[in-house]
Amino acid sequence: MNPQHTRQGIFFALGAYFIWGIAPVYFKLIQQVAPGEIMTHRVIWSFFFMLVLLTASRHWRNVRTVIQHPKKVLLLALSAVVICGNWLLYIWAVNNHHLLEASLGYFINPLLNVLVGMVFLGERFRRLQWLAVALAACGVLIQVWQFGSVPIIALGLAISFSFYGLLRKKIAVDAQSGMLIETSWLLIPAAIYLFAIADSPTSHLGSNPLSLNLMLAAAGVITTVPLMLFTAACARLKLSTVGFFQYLGPTLMFLLAVLLYGEQMTPDKAVTFGFIWTALALFIADALLTLRRSPAA
Repeated sequence: MNPQHTRQGIFFALGAYFIWGIAPVYFKLIQQVAPGEIMTHRVIWSFFFMLVLLTASRHWRNVRTVIQHPKKVLLLALSAVVICGNWLLYIWAVNNHHLLEASLGYFINPLLNVLVGMVFLGERFRRLQWLAVALAACGVLIQVWQFGSVPIIALGLAISFSFYGLLRKKIAVDAQSGMLIETSWLLIPAAIYLFAIADSPTSHLGSNPLSLNLMLAAAGVITTVPLMLFTAACARLKLSTVGFFQYLGPTLMFLLAVLLYGEQMTPDKAVTFGFIWTALALFIADALLTLRRSPAA
């Protein structure tokens, strides 16, 4: 792995997580559109954008290879439902002033990934990882016990994204082919909902201003571009290195929530964030120690 590839990989990783981190600004700009409608646009335009990307990159051979395995295609239907649920919850949270809790979900996600790896992939915890996951669990339990509130949005986003990652790892297909097939499964239900069921001032595209329709079409770009950057980063960097960039996204979301959109850090959230950030510090320390001990890993 030469230095030029490493530099490219770092820029690609920064680009992916930066876009994911500031994506709430985009969804806030179209918050007059119902979350379900935004969801359908995200599916429809992502599908067509993937068609363009696959044609431009000449990777249709990869798609044909996946289609030759019906089991993988069916499993991609399941992963499509999971990521659709994640997207819908995320959009609803952002446009209903729950961005702070959404950022908490993506701070929890890497810790939950470790737990999912242990339960479903037979991976073993190291001591600091055990402590980090225990601290995260304590933060959530104290919020429930002391304040009587359950961080449903944060847990929903973290759990759905972790299981989506597990499914995609099990299916083992490339990012472009996987997203095309996933959005193919969702395309018809999304089109039926948008053109036959939804009935709102923004659901009739012919009546919308051109600027709004262009913003809705941009949902495909917002969805697929960071994924492609992430894939390119993974091809140039160690996965463990890419993992250190994942905290950029929720950090930007947190800052947007507090500084730009005026969401309040209530006592229950402050306690949970405190535990999660402490857990993440241990998690990062463990990763750094592991890399130092085995630099070739």
